[in-house]
Amino acid sequence: MADRKSSSAVTCDSQRNVSDTHSEDEEKSACETGCSKRKSMILSLQELEQVLHSAPPSCRHGDEVWPNLYLGDMFMSHDKFGLYQLGITHVLNAAHGKLCCKGSDDFYGTTVKYYGVPANDLPTFDLSPFFYQAAEFIHQALTTGGKVFVHCAVGVSRSAALVLAYLMIHHHLSLLSSIRCVQQKRWIFPNRGFLRQLISLDQKLQEEALNEPRGATF
Repeated sequence: MADRKSSSAVTCDSQRNVSDTHSEDEEKSACETGCSKRKSMILSLQELEQVLHSAPPSCRHGDEVWPNLYLGDMFMSHDKFGLYQLGITHVLNAAHGKLCCKGSDDFYGTTVKYYGVPANDLPTFDLSPFFYQAAEFIHQALTTGGKVFVHCAVGVSRSAALVLAYLMIHHHLSLLSSIRCVQQKRWIFPNRGFLRQLISLDQKLQEEALNEPRGATF
């Protein structure tokens, strides 16, 4: 198993900017090379951690991990002008209410829709009740032509888990495929508790897919 990356691997370089934006077709094409639709194989916690360890460490203040969906840190969340330049219309704060992460409707004004998830980055915190709510917020924004910035403090655990849940729920990717998709743009590492919750979501979605009634034949 690969050595666990040190916490310094996610220390951001303040000189680096948000990654260049790409067209939706380019983003989807890039993702499809490393991602596949939901499969029956579900990896164990240890196997998923190996996959997460294997990605090269990178840390920008924000990265476009899916067309018009950005994942980043609190530094970028406080840069209202930078978000404006990107055309961000929706902000999802996975560290809502924490001292390090500002965020409210008042902070962003009337031009940005805000949704806060008061999550702690602890393995004991149950993030799963927010999976569908956060996924719906992202989905509604993207399907109405918006751009979404999802963040927490560093942008690798809480916010990453919510982005993975969105890809699983609305794009029918497996957890492994979702991780590999995001890894192409940003280093992420949800804590063990969140990974276990995402594994449970993966199992639930697979069971639902298997139980879906097939089209009637005539």
